[in-house]
Amino acid sequence: MNRLPVADRRAVRRAAVRLMRGEWRTSAAVLVLTVLTALVGLVGPYLLGKIVGGVERGGLTVSTVDPMALGVLGAAVAHLLLVRYSALQTARLGERFLASLREEAVTRSLALPARVVDRLSTGDLLTRVTSDVGTVGQALRDSVPEVFTGVVHIVVVFVAMFLLDPVLGLVAFAGTPLVVWVLRWYLARARGAYLAESVANGDVAEISAAVGEGSRTIETYGLRDRMVTAAEDTIARLYRARLRTLRLRNVLFPVGSFVNALPTVLVLLVGGLAYAADGAGIEVVVTGALWTWRLVEPMDRILMWVEFLQRGAASFARIEGIGASAEPVAPVGQPEDDRIEVRDVRYSYVDGHEVLHGVDLVVRPGERLAVVGVSGAGKSTLGRLVAGVDRPAAGSVLVGGVPVADLVAAGEQRIVLVTQEHHVFIGTLRENLAMAAPDAPDERLLEALRTVGARWFDELPEGLDTRLGAGGVELDPAQAQQLSLARVEVADPHTLVLDEATSSLDPATARHAERAIAAVRESRTVIAIAHRLQTARDADRIAVVDAGRIVELGSHDDLVARGGTYAALWRSWHGD
Repeated sequence: MNRLPVADRRAVRRAAVRLMRGEWRTSAAVLVLTVLTALVGLVGPYLLGKIVGGVERGGLTVSTVDPMALGVLGAAVAHLLLVRYSALQTARLGERFLASLREEAVTRSLALPARVVDRLSTGDLLTRVTSDVGTVGQALRDSVPEVFTGVVHIVVVFVAMFLLDPVLGLVAFAGTPLVVWVLRWYLARARGAYLAESVANGDVAEISAAVGEGSRTIETYGLRDRMVTAAEDTIARLYRARLRTLRLRNVLFPVGSFVNALPTVLVLLVGGLAYAADGAGIEVVVTGALWTWRLVEPMDRILMWVEFLQRGAASFARIEGIGASAEPVAPVGQPEDDRIEVRDVRYSYVDGHEVLHGVDLVVRPGERLAVVGVSGAGKSTLGRLVAGVDRPAAGSVLVGGVPVADLVAAGEQRIVLVTQEHHVFIGTLRENLAMAAPDAPDERLLEALRTVGARWFDELPEGLDTRLGAGGVELDPAQAQQLSLARVEVADPHTLVLDEATSSLDPATARHAERAIAAVRESRTVIAIAHRLQTARDADRIAVVDAGRIVELGSHDDLVARGGTYAALWRSWHGD
């Protein structure tokens, strides 16, 4: 069972920098706002220290205390407002990072080569684009803002302590080495532990999906006990992975709780001794104690969220790993014409087991070519390569001298594959059609519907604005196929690759779909993967595929007259 790779630390750092670079102005504004919030938070304790010092020395009057008390109150209100506004802006920044990450995850998933997807564990890719993205989302919404603001507050407090009194600043810093040690110990082990937990989660999702989809087969062949054993083993691996991360947290949190209280205790102790020896004023001791007490809350936040931050980092590495298997988008030139050339193409779904062996083929613009052969001969694989859905392992598939797969990767749909699989996306009819050409006017969308004979459009309550799918109008299989073909008509490719687009439909529905396909085929190059020889008879040429090679090529009459592989298939089709 294959899995996608996981990005290393360097790649994760580069990706994080890339995300921040895209929002550097907002990031800088959030940093300034957070520093300002931390500075305002120091004003109240400083004024309280002044009041205590004035009381100790005597001579304070109401006219002196009241302004400072109002200052304490004003600083508290200003700090509250700044904290709320800073948290809001930080959360917004996190959501923008998350939006960019989601878009990248979807884009990279769609860019994965088909041969990679075919070998993947379903649970691995599924958990990366769902639970891993969700984990990173929560980290960006909660962990990153909390840890970021906590670190900024701690730095500001330490700087203020050194400016207030260098000795007390060093004392407040006393617990930091222990925090650094426990964090280094934790971080050195956390990445591997949380990656293992994510992989185990993917395995659980994989076996859950397999049991759900294959429940009838499991019951039919008496595989229940075997699947239960496999599920228990998978769940046991997840349990062990989670127990490992729990042990890490059981070290991190107790040490952190102890260190949190240590600076305040030491500042009070050393400050009290200094005050008794006339080495420091009471206002300095009080202010220093109040400021170091302000370290507790951000330190608690950091320790509480650094654990989830590690979960987020592990998930981020898995999401970035999707791109490691995606094919890079290289700049491509424009095709000279619509001529399709297949040159010495080889392909294998599993290394060492080729399904196409040195295939050569030329398709002229406007030609009707049928590709026939027994099941498993390689017809559909050839069609996928011609459409640019996948790349050959060796050789080339060109249109006008340009690799078809490069054109597809660059977003140019000059060749479209039409299969028996069709999908109605949740959204309006306009959105379902315009995804093939986002700038297409409504007139073009309506013309595409008329071309494929989608008369049901006239009955929709809101026309192109009618919502389809769950919560909207449900289309039957024939209507869904017509919608898919109308989408092709809007895309306006020069070549269609038809892979038995009607084979899964009932006869009545198939007749409607075939009429729609005939309308879409008009004036285009058509390569039809024919599983029924009757559909191949009217083609200009027929390519016969046998054991991954094109063994015959010619018109129907010529191939029948030769008495070769096609003639044998034709006789078998007619029961001769």
